[in-house]
Amino acid sequence: MAKKIIALLLAVCLIASFCACSGGSKTGDTIYIGVYEPQSGSNGAGGKQEILGMQYANSLVNTVEVGGKTYKVELVIADNESSTDKAISAATQLVSKKCSVVLGSYGSSVAIAAGDTFANAKLPAIGVTCTNPAVTDGNDYYFRICFLDPFQGTVLANYAYDQLGAKTVYCIGELGNDYDQGLINYFKEAGEALGMTIITESFPSDNSDFTSYLTNAKNQNADVIFAPCSISYAQLIIEQCSTQGINTPIVAPDTWDSNVILNAAKGTDLNINVTTFFAEGGNPEFESGLKAWINGDSKNLANNGGDDTISAVTVMGYDAYNVALAAIKAAGTTDTAKIRDAIASLKTTGITGDISFNEIGDANRNAAYIKNANTETGAWDFVAVQGVA
Repeated sequence: MAKKIIALLLAVCLIASFCACSGGSKTGDTIYIGVYEPQSGSNGAGGKQEILGMQYANSLVNTVEVGGKTYKVELVIADNESSTDKAISAATQLVSKKCSVVLGSYGSSVAIAAGDTFANAKLPAIGVTCTNPAVTDGNDYYFRICFLDPFQGTVLANYAYDQLGAKTVYCIGELGNDYDQGLINYFKEAGEALGMTIITESFPSDNSDFTSYLTNAKNQNADVIFAPCSISYAQLIIEQCSTQGINTPIVAPDTWDSNVILNAAKGTDLNINVTTFFAEGGNPEFESGLKAWINGDSKNLANNGGDDTISAVTVMGYDAYNVALAAIKAAGTTDTAKIRDAIASLKTTGITGDISFNEIGDANRNAAYIKNANTETGAWDFVAVQGVA
């Protein structure tokens, strides 16, 4: 009889263990949303701004109803350090914490590197501003709410040709960086189709001296410089352009949409144009609340680069958090496979517009904001909303 009782108890423990592993992504009365973002490394500044949007959204709505019960929602942040070498470790932390869904990352390379980790754990991830097509390609558990690089590269090439009159464009990106090199390829393809001459060069990781590259751009009579690189490199390019007296117009993608760029460019005579996901002035009530929240905490202010300029990645982080909450609520469970299905069929409206997903998991977006850095005021000037015919 004793042996039967022991066997029964073991069976119950095994069943409980199995249920905890496969179905439970909540602990007690708390549901966890993972934040897979860089807080250090070359993309640390952008990652911190993206996280701010999620934290602001969580400060406004930090509960969700599941199965008739209200649960507290907490963010669990894992720093991927802007490094593909650290990506799997950071992603594994979020799997181990039994998160219901993951948000991130700022930076396509680290998102791609963590893709299999999330897919194998059947943990859905929602990319916020990781624009490289490979993020979702072949991965049923990775989604994203941003536009893609083929679209962004084409928009930038069209802008360089139509608005800046470019005939020759010098492209520079980090060697081995999926984001940089992918955008250069898409820009080159679109630019050559327009009849432009596209020159491409790559710099090694941790490079700090861009003098020779900028000299090459000048010597080859480039009408425009295209630099799809991280904020840390962008600052150096801006500073060294100014020092060398090179005022060739610069076009850049969403990574340059930061007050860090504005501060670096202020007082120069550079012409910097970026594509991005949101422009200040589009939703005054939301922007007012966000600015007050940023200014109300010195840590938030520091993570936003020292002022209350609203970066589009922050607004995208806000929208991504609310997409995650809506999916958890729609699924009616913390079963991650069912949350994944809820994301796939979700249709909602965020601050940045309508959000839904195609069969690959990519957002149905067909427009980008173009902004120009006002080097006198240190603010962005809205130029246009542009799509691709």
